[in-house]
Amino acid sequence: MCEERTTEPVVEPSGARTAGRPRPYKPAEARRAVERAVAERCRTAHRPCDADALSDAVLVASELTTNALLHGGGITDFRVDVTGRDVRVSVSDRSAEPPVVVPPADGQARRRPGGHGWPIVCRLACDVHVSCLPTGGKCITAVVPLF
Repeated sequence: MCEERTTEPVVEPSGARTAGRPRPYKPAEARRAVERAVAERCRTAHRPCDADALSDAVLVASELTTNALLHGGGITDFRVDVTGRDVRVSVSDRSAEPPVVVPPADGQARRRPGGHGWPIVCRLACDVHVSCLPTGGKCITAVVPLF
């Protein structure tokens, strides 16, 4: 799934930006946006939220926003949409470079810090798309099952 990246036109998720709120500029704000969206969905569906699934979705949002800040030139858009049994998190940034898996050690076998975010996203999401944006940059959309 994450070894092959798709490049396609961006299709806006139906939930648009986090219910009229400004986009998050920090991973903590993205986590809270996902928590609010999922809590609202569970409340309106009269269904208890799966705590582990919510944790997965929150972690994916956190990793995507952190990567946009560290490697993508900043967050240019953030969207969260809960539909059916899934939460869809989309994070856009300024870089057209796709995410890569960084080996845990360099050429001299010295361990390097970080490099865990993209593998975490790929492991927790059931679907991941990397799309080039017409104005430059990219949008990464990850779908995490909730139930």
